[in-house]
Amino acid sequence: MAHYLLSVIQPSEGEPPAEDEMNAIMGRVAQLQTDMQDAGVWVFSGGLEAPDTATVLARSGDDVLVTDGPFVELKEYVGGLTIIDAPDLDAALHWGRRSTEAIGLPIEVRPFHWAP
Repeated sequence: MAHYLLSVIQPSEGEPPAEDEMNAIMGRVAQLQTDMQDAGVWVFSGGLEAPDTATVLARSGDDVLVTDGPFVELKEYVGGLTIIDAPDLDAALHWGRRSTEAIGLPIEVRPFHWAP
């Protein structure tokens, strides 16, 4: 088994879903998480606040600089993530496909560099 990161790719512009639509999305996400747990692949999931809530730490010589806001300005950002423990890329892609169906946004599937 290997760990995979399923990143929710959120557009930085546009209106958020209406309350009814958001409730439907969250219901599908809750069911997806239950399905992942039942399949034994779920490790962790979480949504992220908007990029303007970020604080960036960067080394500068012997100092560490602290800057408010995102590291770069982008048209898209990671809005949430799920970590799964799947036997192979095909299995991870299955859960990525289920995620994009539930959320309606693009999902990036990426293996972790290290092995568990």
